[in-house]
Amino acid sequence: MSNFFERLTLLFSLAPVLRGFIAIIISGASFPLCGVMVLRLNLIPIRYMLMHGVILGGALSLAASLPLVPAVIAVNIVMVLGIVCLGKGQAFGFGYASAAGMIVSMAIASLIMHVKNVPAKDSLSLLWGSPFALRLYDVMLLLCIALLLLLYLAANFHNILAVFFNNEIAQSLGIKVKFHYTFMVLLIALVVSVAMKLLGAFLIDSLLILPVLCAGRINAGRFCGIKNLFLLSSGMGLAFSLAGYVIAVVCNLPPGATISLVAGVIFIMFNGVLK
Repeated sequence: MSNFFERLTLLFSLAPVLRGFIAIIISGASFPLCGVMVLRLNLIPIRYMLMHGVILGGALSLAASLPLVPAVIAVNIVMVLGIVCLGKGQAFGFGYASAAGMIVSMAIASLIMHVKNVPAKDSLSLLWGSPFALRLYDVMLLLCIALLLLLYLAANFHNILAVFFNNEIAQSLGIKVKFHYTFMVLLIALVVSVAMKLLGAFLIDSLLILPVLCAGRINAGRFCGIKNLFLLSSGMGLAFSLAGYVIAVVCNLPPGATISLVAGVIFIMFNGVLK
């Protein structure tokens, strides 16, 4: 046992491993908060569109020699604002508009890669980010996004609850429903844009959605309420991240796949035990 802790201490003394660990803690605790928004507002289709927007942003960045993260963020923000306009008057979720956005973004990305001779593998490599490759700047960017998310939730929690419950009732109470809905979608776009490049698609899936689904199983039993759902989701995401990252470091495995496997196994266990 002492050899295990000595090995773990030695590994975590390495700068790339330590930076990745800090990034995983930040992501594990904060991403599920966005996941609650995704599920409560029925935004799963938009999440897929944003992943395709990352590929388009990557293609633009490589073709025009632009900074990658700002290009990806800009593309996804434009796409989100576009589907908000297209979805005017529709039910929350914007399934049709996000599907169109996904198709158009991939078509434009393919044209850019063809015209500018951008290798497809370079754009698709954005799907496989690694926490070990992060710089201090990347960790600080994740921290800033997490703080923005926490500040928004703390300052507007009751308004968010009203939007989750019923947008028409919320509007009748004087709440700016469209503003809050658009802002939440933009937050999700920001999280997906940055995290896809820094951490990879595996961790988007395992830290955005699965912790919320597991927390929902607990929340349906002994605990109730959206506040508890936010807290439990954050706790589950942090637990998945810590367990998966330590296993990955000790066993020399890919962190994204390991954390995703831990999250998937626990989700299956929750569905088996808490039926």
